Amino acid sequence: MKTPAAVAFSALLAAAVALPVWANEPAAPAKVDLAKGQELSTNVCAACHTADGSRGSPANPILQGQHPEYIVKQLTEFKSGKRTNAIMQGMAAPLTEADMKNVAAFYASKQAKPGFAKNKATVTLGEKIYRAGIADKQVPACAGCHSPTGSGIPAQYPRIGGQHADYIDLQMKAFRDHKRMNSVQMQEIAARMNNEEIAAVADYIAGLR
Repeated sequence: MKTPAAVAFSALLAAAVALPVWANEPAAPAKVDLAKGQELSTNVCAACHTADGSRGSPANPILQGQHPEYIVKQLTEFKSGKRTNAIMQGMAAPLTEADMKNVAAFYASKQAKPGFAKNKATVTLGEKIYRAGIADKQVPACAGCHSPTGSGIPAQYPRIGGQHADYIDLQMKAFRDHKRMNSVQMQEIAARMNNEEIAAVADYIAGLR
């Protein structure tokens, strides 16, 4: 029969052995707060992106339905300076990681409204580039990364279907002209495209759904 001291020692030893196991268990990921995300959208982002990230100014991206991982990545890179834009860098600077995840989850929870192409004269060229690329320029098909419908791939490639043509055009040219530096892949692709090709595929993308 064990003495009280032996029992106490055994319990202490068991706790000491178990402690490293507890210590190594990963912390549960913090849950996103859609209400806080909506509050940020309404009070901070609405002036440029509307209160729910819908179809605002063509110069600014539609955020509804965008993959949350992509939004967090862009906000993080605005904050760090990897992606440059005076307005967005200022807006992202005070945001915490939790803020970014909350507002990203809020936009992702909304269903993106459909858009449409405007230029009938270039829709055939835009579709060809999107679905087959430009072989003689080694431009790959956009659909390979962004999917045939423009829905993208979560955590890898953004949703672009239905996005403002003006915004897509602006970003493609920024990649090509080394004004947007946070995707080597897109810089290399855009560098092989002229203004007509960029405009055609941007307009086609606007009508994807």
